[in-house]
Amino acid sequence: MKRAWILLLGYSCLSSTSAAQTQSKLAADLDLHVRQSLASTGAKGMAVAIVNNGRVIHVGSWGERNAKGEPLTTDTIMYGASLTKSVFAYTVADMAEDGLINLDTSIASYLPRPLTEYPEEDKYANWRDLAGDERWRQLTPRILLNHGSGFANFGFLEPDGKLRFHFDPGARYAYSGDGYILLQFVLERGLGLDVGAEMQRRVFDRFGMTNTSMMWRQDFARNLADGWDAQGKPEPHDERSKVRAAGSMDTTIADFAKFAAAFMKGKGISKRTRADMVRPELVITTASQFPTPQPELPPGQRHKGLGAGLGVVSFIGPQGRGFFKGGHNDSTGNMWVCLERSRRCVVILANDVRAEAAFPSIVKLVLGQSGVPWTWEYGPKEWAQAGL
Repeated sequence: MKRAWILLLGYSCLSSTSAAQTQSKLAADLDLHVRQSLASTGAKGMAVAIVNNGRVIHVGSWGERNAKGEPLTTDTIMYGASLTKSVFAYTVADMAEDGLINLDTSIASYLPRPLTEYPEEDKYANWRDLAGDERWRQLTPRILLNHGSGFANFGFLEPDGKLRFHFDPGARYAYSGDGYILLQFVLERGLGLDVGAEMQRRVFDRFGMTNTSMMWRQDFARNLADGWDAQGKPEPHDERSKVRAAGSMDTTIADFAKFAAAFMKGKGISKRTRADMVRPELVITTASQFPTPQPELPPGQRHKGLGAGLGVVSFIGPQGRGFFKGGHNDSTGNMWVCLERSRRCVVILANDVRAEAAFPSIVKLVLGQSGVPWTWEYGPKEWAQAGL
């Protein structure tokens, strides 16, 4: 199986021979573990990056990027899926620091007319579905970013295909892509901003993410990852023609590692805002993330310390506070996990959804016992056989 990996050393905390040897051993262990994981899961390709103290120290890729068997490399364009939400949240936090938007102001303040009077557009949900329910005025950018909107994931997944509130805004957590799409709508139709351009300027350009975009670029075709679904069927890369804050980002493992490193250092935003993003603002009360929404568990049965930040999920484990964000579709599996105390992160991008079964062991290899709530992220039924 073809692979490529890069080990980046030479900074102060790894200047000693022993530290460099330790890092080299981790790289070797990771290389062996990922190759074994691909073999055991049947997954075709995976890329992994490690961040330490705000620096990228390792970027690696293994396997194939397409059905032709061409190698997956560290600069192969891969679908970011819902990792997009973390980048969008960072962008909105940066906008808030510039005074363009207040995270705790009603979205009604930014729209020239009531939300339910806007005509339906293909790019967004149908806000007219909410006609007669004035609770939309309670929505704020913060509530939309921490998944407290009260919406299901997407309105088109509802039995009747219509968007609705399942609970009062801010009352509880329920993962919602439409919540992020609504905030994009507010920024674009209310403030006249171009969300794709803002993300490009405030994140991609700022952190040197030259192979990342919110829409398809023709130059991506030179080194592009297709995907494989749970049955091992190859799926072509979706060339996104519209900016979707909930998940249209294309990126590479090398590029997203740069974002993870910048996030850990708090580059571009204040310490207060960075702390605000990873703070568990909204307690998570469900057994798993999906389906959404779902009934709340009794307090004694809930995942202790699990809460929603802005664009990430916060948790408490053996090493203290950490945060993570996954990204998933039928042929993609991504995961980003960071620990605050040790200031270490691991990023995993896979162009084969079957690779997700190996994510817990890879995170453990890199970070140790972290306490990531895997059964909540992926569902207890799906992970019962893995003993998670």
